[in-house]
Amino acid sequence: MNIQPGHITLAQLRELHAGSAQLSIAPSATEGIRASAALVQQAAQGGAAVYGVNTGFGKLANQRIAQTDLETLQLNLLRSHAVGVGEPMPERVVRLVLLLKAASLARGFSGVRESVIDMLLALYNQGLTPVIPCQGSVGASGDLAPLAHLCLPLIGEGEVFFRGERMGAAAALKQAGLAPIRLSAKEGLALINGTQVSTALAIDALLATERLFEAAVISGAVTLDAARGSDGPFDPRIHAVRGQPGQIDCAAAYRALMVGSEIRRSHLEGDDRVQDPYCLRCQPQVMGACLDQMRYATQVLVREANAVTDNPLVFAESGTLLSGGNFHAEPVALAADALAVVIAEIGAITERRIAMLVDTVASRLPAFLTPEPGLNSGFMIVHVTAAALASENKSLAHPASVDSLPTSANQEDHVSMATFAARRLQPMLRNTEYIVAIELLAAAQGIEFLRPLKSSAAVEGLLQLVRSVSPAMMLDRSLAPDMERVHQLVVQGRIGVAGEAQIAELSALRLA
Repeated sequence: MNIQPGHITLAQLRELHAGSAQLSIAPSATEGIRASAALVQQAAQGGAAVYGVNTGFGKLANQRIAQTDLETLQLNLLRSHAVGVGEPMPERVVRLVLLLKAASLARGFSGVRESVIDMLLALYNQGLTPVIPCQGSVGASGDLAPLAHLCLPLIGEGEVFFRGERMGAAAALKQAGLAPIRLSAKEGLALINGTQVSTALAIDALLATERLFEAAVISGAVTLDAARGSDGPFDPRIHAVRGQPGQIDCAAAYRALMVGSEIRRSHLEGDDRVQDPYCLRCQPQVMGACLDQMRYATQVLVREANAVTDNPLVFAESGTLLSGGNFHAEPVALAADALAVVIAEIGAITERRIAMLVDTVASRLPAFLTPEPGLNSGFMIVHVTAAALASENKSLAHPASVDSLPTSANQEDHVSMATFAARRLQPMLRNTEYIVAIELLAAAQGIEFLRPLKSSAAVEGLLQLVRSVSPAMMLDRSLAPDMERVHQLVVQGRIGVAGEAQIAELSALRLA
């Protein structure tokens, strides 16, 4: 795939995240890269102090570095900053980081040579994935520690995953026929300054949230029919007068999912219930608000994927190097916090629907969805699992961006915590994916008690998918294996794909 720096789209990010396309940078970027690198070399040979070129870093910015030591300065920078701890980041995330770092440097405002960018692309294209410990960044002055680990292999140090093995970078480079590079003035700083790690983690979570969201809309529609709820609250007129775009789109999806349901027709008359509980009738309002937040996060993260976020920046046309603060990842932190709330809310309303299904007062189905309650516990403890996961998410959803610990002897006195804000989304996603999987199982079980009536064609198709991995439970058994199998349907996006094959309205819920 040929990347135009500054113009990467979500569609490209989605494709690269899912596969292993070969990467290249558009030739039109070459002139800007060369011009900015030449200006840095000129500054390195001059007598004036230029931050990051011939000075120390952070609190040590007032220390001048001799011209003979400039290469050593950049080498020491990578080595000293590679101090992350914890488990390695997933390879899919690290590959995104490589892409984003190469694309950012190729904008031509960082002062690095083409050879540095080419080496980043070579790691990506030949499958050498740097080992990056997941902890150690506060999300300001760049993702310093993780980016240092990312870039150590460029100079033949650190570790990589290569051909299924974890090994020293020097050995992997040799096997791949690559030679380590030598860093020139400012290049080490340009490599470790930037928001690429927090951005890649957030994009990884965003794409998973998209799959989760679609599955949760579908599972909510299945529950609506299992509980013999009304589709009146999804009338387009209700949502038009409020005007919230996500709500309008979600209501349209729910309506389309319910078209032709025999179950719905069966209780249009003679049903003494006046209103459904909020977890049913307020689905467009809750899920629509979540969709709007996902769209906001998408805009921020796609912009950040195309951004130049190191320091100082090189403006070759005017011959200027400017020191600023684009490395501060506050936009990413706030977007990640928004996603955290979205993920928690999807889980929260889904858990309430599960609770409703097992409650004879609310759903009018057999207690705990079993034909012989008492002898069988049915879905009693399955709901407890969902409640436990929803409760965990409440703690994890606390905004990371409101915290800040000064670093670098108070030179870096306000930080974003964006890297943790994005990293903590994965356990939240896993929790909510299981909650949605449990709802799909519970709703499918509920509809078993309404047979021979059928739901809509779309819902029946989804029920067949669920039943392909989990038969109905009329006598108690452990549902743990079933939960794992349906969880995989959610994670892999198969619930959404099956839904979209039935109705076009679900496609409007995908991010663009």
